[in-house]
Amino acid sequence: MKTLNLLFLRNMPRWVIFIIDLKICLFSLILAYLVRFNFAIPEATIKDFPIVFLVVLGLRAISFYISKIYQGIIKYTSSKDSQRIFSVITIGSLIFVIINIISSNFINGKYLIPFSIIIIDYMATTFLMISLRVMFKALYFELTNPNKEKRSVIIFGAGASGIITKRTLDRDAGTKYKVLAFIDDNKKKHGKMLEGTKIVGLDKLDELLQNNNVAHLIISIQNLLPARKQQIVDTCLNYTIKILTVPPITNWINGELSFKQIKKVKIEDLLGRDPIILDKEDIEKQLSGKVILVTGAAGSIGSEIVRQIIPFNPKLIILVDQAESPLYEIELELFDKHKQQCYEVVIGDVRNRERMGNVFRTFNPQIVFHAAAYKHVPMMENNPSESIFTNVLGTRNLADLSVEYKVEKFVMISTDKAVNPTNVMGASKRIAEIYTQSLSKKSNTKFITTRFGNVLGSNGSVIPRFRQQIENGGPLTITHPDITRYFMTIPEACQLVLEAGAMGQGAEIFIFDMGKSVKIVELAKKMIKLSGLTLDKDISIVYTGLRPGEKLYEELLADHENTLPTHHTQIMKAKVKEYDLNEITTSINELIALFDQQDNKLIVKKMKTLVPEFKSNNSIYEKLD
Repeated sequence: MKTLNLLFLRNMPRWVIFIIDLKICLFSLILAYLVRFNFAIPEATIKDFPIVFLVVLGLRAISFYISKIYQGIIKYTSSKDSQRIFSVITIGSLIFVIINIISSNFINGKYLIPFSIIIIDYMATTFLMISLRVMFKALYFELTNPNKEKRSVIIFGAGASGIITKRTLDRDAGTKYKVLAFIDDNKKKHGKMLEGTKIVGLDKLDELLQNNNVAHLIISIQNLLPARKQQIVDTCLNYTIKILTVPPITNWINGELSFKQIKKVKIEDLLGRDPIILDKEDIEKQLSGKVILVTGAAGSIGSEIVRQIIPFNPKLIILVDQAESPLYEIELELFDKHKQQCYEVVIGDVRNRERMGNVFRTFNPQIVFHAAAYKHVPMMENNPSESIFTNVLGTRNLADLSVEYKVEKFVMISTDKAVNPTNVMGASKRIAEIYTQSLSKKSNTKFITTRFGNVLGSNGSVIPRFRQQIENGGPLTITHPDITRYFMTIPEACQLVLEAGAMGQGAEIFIFDMGKSVKIVELAKKMIKLSGLTLDKDISIVYTGLRPGEKLYEELLADHENTLPTHHTQIMKAKVKEYDLNEITTSINELIALFDQQDNKLIVKKMKTLVPEFKSNNSIYEKLD
């Protein structure tokens, strides 16, 4: 055993492998003659042995030396090594066929090597050279880490991706794991074997997890429906099994998957919904060949809007933001991934009318996506003057410039917190909605508002916060045990923004179907489980109390409003109260004028006059109601 271990631990010299390969060729050739002549080789044939053996072994040696197939490390033999061996042996055997043709036609009128010998030799050499390497590799893995010490892995998906995942696991992590089973929804595959591993249905998952020491379940299917993925994850979490997922093929390094690329399933993967079907033809009509301005382009929503716009071939994208470093990062991303796209990066503050005016004069945008805003509820509750300066004045600046420079469409990103606002941030966004909607009635520019709830993974959102707290060892902080929120992934939200922008005819407020509200405490518990930790043992949850202006439950539509359906099932149109442009302009001017006084109570009181449904919650401004 010690000798074997020493043999496997040390890499065998290349010249030894070269000689062994030639001995395999010699054995295969002798075997071919024996089989061909039923183990009774005629003496006339034996006389030709020296020349035949010299030609066959000589050509094999030359081909092995040129192709360097003997230089591969045997204990790490891969499918690519097998393919190379197959190719080299095949080419060598074809050369033997050519030699036969030359010999029979131009030299002595007979074949040097019988064709049956060539075929048998070809099959034997190919089989032995590949199978012996595979056997050596399997023996190495068994000796260095016996099967009984390996932990089991289950792969969901018995298609091409599942096979690649298994081979990757065998190649990169074969010393630690073994594939216990494939799980697949295709009933025709159930009970069959794939690369020596049984395929079963999802109904067998509980049994497999209960009876085996399973380390991971790897989801190899790329287009698995969220509901199905949720079902698999919930089952695995009951057994504290880690769930991994295979990245899209576009993310594989040089087109090849490695075990290190197989990552843990993230909570964002579980909160997504069925794929959104877009009217790409209509969106392309709106965006193709156009100059498009995106404000807040360095933020999570703004940057994703930029990414989603690019496939529709705009003439130019102008990225505006005041955050220097994040804007530089998105610029680098565009330089690396979208060199063909024309874009301009502009550092500027939407509150500065002169700076924004210069942007409009220079580039003459035709479409504006306005994502720039202050959005954190507690921050704006403590800084209402900044809230109205950015969310109200900034929006008014861009809206007025859009009218002045004859912009075709202005799409504003709003929030569910603008519905029956209980905080300064929500009220400021509602005022911005009112202004753009009123302006749309008096101009040729079509002003469209889109409302949606929280987006997963956006800057400062709850999920990155929880993730950071888990990495720091906890505790996870939640304001209230009953608090719920609607969630949507950033790509989902931005896709619907483009769709709503394309269908909008002006003055509409579009509301997105956010699905079911999620209890934040359940979200936290699931994230803890996905991290392989145990609640109240490895990490705890602490309740801190509602923050100023925070709601327990978010609303997407005010009580006195109703909705109208659109052609897209996930987008509805809100019927809201209309305001007179002159009156709202006067009120906003009065509100903005209060900035210089820096009196928060005066500002909030004026906001409540503009938005009568604004009732503060858990805030010092409640006494103003």
